[in-house]
Amino acid sequence: MVHLVAALGLGPQEVGAEALAEGFAALGMFGLTAETWEQMLGAAERGEGPPVPWELLGEVDALEQVRRVGDEELVRARTVLIGLRSFYAIYMLHGLFMPDTPGLAALRARIDERGLGPVLDQVISLGPAPRQFAEGLVACLGGMLDELYEALVEQLAADPYLFRIPGDENGAAGFMASWTQTLHEQADC
Repeated sequence: MVHLVAALGLGPQEVGAEALAEGFAALGMFGLTAETWEQMLGAAERGEGPPVPWELLGEVDALEQVRRVGDEELVRARTVLIGLRSFYAIYMLHGLFMPDTPGLAALRARIDERGLGPVLDQVISLGPAPRQFAEGLVACLGGMLDELYEALVEQLAADPYLFRIPGDENGAAGFMASWTQTLHEQADC
């Protein structure tokens, strides 16, 4: 992460392919290793591969990016951003003693297999200021977050019973009772 922040501040060329490769791999970007990233970025630096559009890494003018896209793309990005907020909340609540169910585990797996948990930490804000919302909207204009959203929606359609503990006939009420009990037990420790 330090390498990526440095690239934003100093410029990617100043940080170099090796440091950026480590940063991208640490984030789990596209499931590629640091070595694979370094080969691709190094080839681009040496002119042996397609040039890397470094200007996109430092592009922070969210308003200008939003002005360049059409209404349909903006509506889609808003749908993705709002939808990812819900999925992100569910993802994070697992760490707060929320009972695990097959549906919840499958949703987390879809995020984790793409290595996008840390990206969601940075992009998704559950109570965003206008600038944060604009930046989140830009991040959801197509690309990996749009693909993640689609994968999560597909998973949810395949197993919509997120809050049903197997073997508990009380459904969501049983789920909440179990979670509440666990929270009380943890508070008593």
